[in-house]
Amino acid sequence: MNKPPRHRLVPTNVAALAVGVTEATIRKWVTRGKITRYGTPGRLEFDIEELTEIAIRRRP
Repeated sequence: MNKPPRHRLVPTNVAALAVGVTEATIRKWVTRGKITRYGTPGRLEFDIEELTEIAIRRRP
């Protein structure tokens, strides 16, 4: 999988806000393979488009 363009990557706190979950949940999802992480171990980043898809699927 190719890394998304830089302008689509957001840090963990923004990822959590985008999906409506806690930062801990974002980290769990990474461990479980639900979302892809980018960046370095000290600075995790996530693709906002992937997060948007997850947020849409989570809607009631």
